[in-house]
Amino acid sequence: MRILLRGGRVLDPASGRDELTDVAIAAGRIVGIGPARADFEPDRVLEAAGCVVAPGLVDLAARLREPGLEHEGLLESELAAAAAGGVTSLVCPPDTDPTLDEPGLVEMLKFRARKLSRCRLFPLGALTRGLKGEALTEMAELTEAGCVGFSQAEVAVADTQVLLRALQYAATFGYTVWLRPQDRWLGKGVAASGPIATRLGLAGVPVAAETVALHTIFELVRATGARVHLCRLSSAAGVALLRAAKAEGLPVSADVSINSLHLTDVDIGYFNPAMRLSPPLRQARDRDALRAALADGTIDALVSDHMPVGTDEKNLPFAEAVPGATGLELLLSLALKWGLDGCAAAGVATVGAELARALSVVTDGPVRVLGSALGSLAESAGRLVEGGVADVCVFDPEASWMVTPAALRSQGKHTPFDFEHGGMHLPGRVRATLVAGTVAFEGG
Repeated sequence: MRILLRGGRVLDPASGRDELTDVAIAAGRIVGIGPARADFEPDRVLEAAGCVVAPGLVDLAARLREPGLEHEGLLESELAAAAAGGVTSLVCPPDTDPTLDEPGLVEMLKFRARKLSRCRLFPLGALTRGLKGEALTEMAELTEAGCVGFSQAEVAVADTQVLLRALQYAATFGYTVWLRPQDRWLGKGVAASGPIATRLGLAGVPVAAETVALHTIFELVRATGARVHLCRLSSAAGVALLRAAKAEGLPVSADVSINSLHLTDVDIGYFNPAMRLSPPLRQARDRDALRAALADGTIDALVSDHMPVGTDEKNLPFAEAVPGATGLELLLSLALKWGLDGCAAAGVATVGAELARALSVVTDGPVRVLGSALGSLAESAGRLVEGGVADVCVFDPEASWMVTPAALRSQGKHTPFDFEHGGMHLPGRVRATLVAGTVAFEGG
């Protein structure tokens, strides 16, 4: 189909493009950026006046709950939520049931996602069989099946020798290992260690749970040369270690969750189970350090950390509630809010540079993390370029919406941003999402 996006503000952080113009799409590709040619006859025109035409968002952390936990989320519902949030590509961890440690499971998941045509799906393969931290998986076969990297999800590898061998193997073949930096023994609490956890009588997770794991990972990276992506950094001390590792030239990257970027342990309130998250919410100084690190590029990407949780599993006493929250539909708005908050803190009005920076951490930043694992998409994903893939998000930056369970398309209705069940107003409203030139979502 030939589609013309007419009169929008075309904003591409990767190239620095920011102009009011048209975007012409044909055969799944962008064939023109600029005033539409007279010989281009679109089958459909989408009016984009007053809207931003941006690259489709790329989310590096979204659990789809299938296979195995379909009562908490179906592939159909979660990919529909992704499209509604402007997300055109997402990475899913391997902690499904069964675990993504067999090529057949990966191929099945990718086939189902292609049939739905809502969002591109890039699975992570399990680093060890069954995520047990013992025997390594067949990484070569999983890569051929479509995995873009290898992860333990939330399950830390207790045996450092196993982790060393995994990194040695990954380094040999150029694979990226995705690790959540949390010590297996220190990370057994339910809230961040500090005055709030103590006052509420909740078992704490100290900052050392993150820093001990980071020290181990960085030492093994030095020994092996393996490329490691650090998932959902949560502390100021962790940021400092990451900054030093990057200055040293270690091949590491990192992301941060929308939850850790905007919330602190104070938001737990009186045992609000919606705030039961992993990693746990830390103190304001940690949140501020994460914001600064995302702004200066120390942290490479912002992620939704999407994990739908059923009502029965969430509406429990805080310590018993399953950690997690829905986030795919909030990723764009919370990236924009971070940009607006940065402007307010600096005492300046919102300008194009701030909007571009907010979009960068959910478009070209994640694409740089994925790199060559994207294959043929590596040259144009997260960008708007002529001849490139037509993955596009059209949104109204002046519109706002209220976060309520009814407003979410995800099967998971629990989010910490649904404050006191009254909802929270967030900036930015997606008007249309295109995946390979096909309209995957269109809103009012």
